[in-house]
Amino acid sequence: MIAMKTQITDLFGLNVYTDRGIFVGEVEDAVINVDGKKIDSIAVGNLSPEIRESKGYKGLRIPYRIIRNVGDIVIIRHIPNAFRSSSTEQE
Repeated sequence: MIAMKTQITDLFGLNVYTDRGIFVGEVEDAVINVDGKKIDSIAVGNLSPEIRESKGYKGLRIPYRIIRNVGDIVIIRHIPNAFRSSSTEQE
């Protein structure tokens, strides 16, 4: 895992994309592991309609361990079969 240093507040409002360029949503909050002094996951809202099983959900939690990079956007590892478009599920 790549060590990333960033302020938690810098994450809020950032768009989240997979490493294949698919929009997931927008960071709304962070879940902190106080004992471990680290971010456990990010809460993502404004979800893409391409996400499977998102109907009726306002957001989802993405484990911090699948985050690849944080900059102007958040890039996460692609999750096979998580998106509706068949072009994203190949390979």
